[in-house]
Order: sequence, then structure tokens, then C-alpha cells
Amino acid sequence: MTQLQIATDTFPVFGTTAVLLVADPRAVGQARKIADGVLADIDHACSRFRPDSELSQLNAAGGRAVTISATFTALISAALRAARLTGGDVDPTCARALLGLGYDRDFDAMREAEGDESRRNGPLWPVGPIPGWRCVHLDREKRRVWLERGAQIDLGATAKAWAADKCAEQIASRLDCGTLISLGGDIAVAGTPPADDWQVRVTDDHAAPQNAPGQTVTISSGGLATSSTTVRTWKYGGRQVHHIIDPATGDPVRSCWRTVSVAAGSCVDANTASTAAIIRGAAAPDWLYSVGLPARLVRQDGTVQTTAGWPDDSGPGEAA
Repeated sequence: MTQLQIATDTFPVFGTTAVLLVADPRAVGQARKIADGVLADIDHACSRFRPDSELSQLNAAGGRAVTISATFTALISAALRAARLTGGDVDPTCARALLGLGYDRDFDAMREAEGDESRRNGPLWPVGPIPGWRCVHLDREKRRVWLERGAQIDLGATAKAWAADKCAEQIASRLDCGTLISLGGDIAVAGTPPADDWQVRVTDDHAAPQNAPGQTVTISSGGLATSSTTVRTWKYGGRQVHHIIDPATGDPVRSCWRTVSVAAGSCVDANTASTAAIIRGAAAPDWLYSVGLPARLVRQDGTVQTTAGWPDDSGPGEAA
């Protein structure tokens, strides 16, 4: 059997870095074009930082029903499914909470704004329980959606992972080649993998160098995602905050885990589980075992716990 070669393309997207791997060097240009088209469609649907996005228009609709695209319908469906499967731990109605923490622009711009005096007093909105995902009403057949109780949505917990799944699926099916795409550490694979599968370095930060503390695992299908309270952080209102919101308080969650990585049948399922595990804290390992998801959980002191067949840290292992 001929060893497949791997071509790589790296590019900025959604305020983070995308890495595209294709198991056929001849296909990398076409693969990038497919990914660009998918990502542009998703950005127009659900960017919280574009006034012309469908999400911004929905949040500004004051509870009125709006007609939406097929892409936005699918993205909201994925977010509501994540909320349902996690008992509301991963909840899309956290937009006001994030605004209250000063997360009102693309993350690259957030870091540039940290020294702005006007951003040191916060919060912009009162902290408190978020409205809850049942305030989001979606008619999938008619592609209509409306929000109750002043709810506003942010799809950051699921949209990037959904985008990774969509890109991988489209590239593999249209170009008939194996592919891996990572969007800020949300990883999806599709098609025939290389002979030794896809090797992925799991760390607190997807952008960390290869010698950073972590573990190398291999995946051949599905997705792998890492959620962390140590990467997307910023200073606001005189304190260090992060983007994972506790629905019960509307504040950044205080978890015993600093990082959780999960392998699942899709990237969106992996990211749903990794985010929920951060929020569930000490209860997370038993929950992950109960749903059969391999996971690597890193405590605040750096010690590691694994679940459901995740390989130990002694060397490369099969995660999915």
C-alpha cells in the first residue's frame, strides 16, 4: 500500500488559527477553497461581532420571529441539542453574560483593548443566571426563530466545532481524500486517514509548541475538542476572566479542571462534552464514563485524570 502524503495549510479564522491537513497534496488548494466557502457562510450566519450577521439581527429583534437561512437553522439546532444533552450546562443564551464581561469584539481585538481605561470598570450588564435555552424557539421546518425573556444568544460553544465537522465532511466527500481540520483546537476528521492515522498534540493551548506539557494521541474518525479556562482569558473590571459561563450564575465558571479534552463521534459532540465537563467540575468524570466518552481532564495543579479508554500519558495512543 502506498503511503499517503500530507499537505498542510494554516490560516486565520474566527479570531483563532485554522490548520487544514489533506492526505493528498494535489487537493490542498481545492480543500482550502471549500473550507473558505463553508467558514464564510457560518461567519455570516452566527458571528456576534458582525452587525449584518443573522445572529446579530436575531438578538436585536426584541422577541419577534425572524426567518433564517438553512445554515443558521442547523447551527441553532446544534446549540439546542447541546443544551438538551447537557441538562442546560452548555447554554446558548449566554450572550449578555459575555457582554457583561467585556467580550464585545473578536478575540484578537480583545487583547488589543485590554489597556483601554473605559474597559476597567465593568460589568456592562448585571451578573446573574442566564435566561436559559428554553427561551429559544426554533421552527426548523419553516426556518423561523424567536427569543423570549430578553434572551440573546451566542453560539461560541458549538458553532466552531460544527464548522470543523462541516468543513471536514465537505472536503472528504467532494475531493475523495482524507482530511483533518482544526479550528482553534476543535478538530474534525473525515475520509480515509493516513496509514498511521492522524496524530494530534493535546495541550492546554492548541497554539502551544510541540514540547509544551501535554500528550500526543491518534484519531482516525470523528472529532476531538479541548475546552480550557486558561487560554481565552482577558482582564476586565479589575479581574481575570474567561469565556466559559456558568449558566447558574452568569459568571465565568470556577472549575477544578483547567482543561478538558474529549474524543467523540463528531467535533461538535466532543466540544459539547468538554465544555460541560469544565462546568460540571468534580462530577464530570463519572458523567463522561456514563456516556462512554474518552476524555483527558487536567486539574488546576496540572495532574491528569482520564476516562473511558483515553490512553495514558506514556506515549502515543488511540483516542477515537
